Amino acid sequence: MSADTSRRIVLLRHAKADWPQVSDHERPLADRGRQDAPAAGRKLAETGITFDLALCSTAARTRETWKLAVQELPHRPRTSYEERLYEAAPGEIIALLNETPDEVRDLLVIGHNPGMQALADILSGSADGDADGRLARSGFPTAALAVIGFTGTWKSLEPGVGSLTDYWSPH
Repeated sequence: MSADTSRRIVLLRHAKADWPQVSDHERPLADRGRQDAPAAGRKLAETGITFDLALCSTAARTRETWKLAVQELPHRPRTSYEERLYEAAPGEIIALLNETPDEVRDLLVIGHNPGMQALADILSGSADGDADGRLARSGFPTAALAVIGFTGTWKSLEPGVGSLTDYWSPH
């Protein structure tokens, strides 16, 4: 695939987590999170995007979100559990995305805030309709997702090259 290939990144924040006496990395989903994760999966299915790859943080709440969401998809993408997504800053996530093989056209990233919201803001040089307004108003709550399109190679992904084409949150 060449430099003029259209690609999509979907950023999915984990669903609502509980606060038991465990390390932050091992926090499970709360009851609301276990309801919202399948709803996010249904929204992912509604986009019609057939993901080539899903990158998921190794944190318990992201893995559980993905386990519940993927059941709603018509096609299960190859999944890579990526420790670098846990507590990652936008620049660190972009560096990870730059490593994506060029045969991947549509990529799903399941991660955490503030990284997911900041990355959506940084990558999106433009937006369709009121997607950016909805994102700005809601602040990327748990189980929210943003769809960003761009043209080029993964190595060329950098701030401002994308367009926010859709934004959704369960609440």
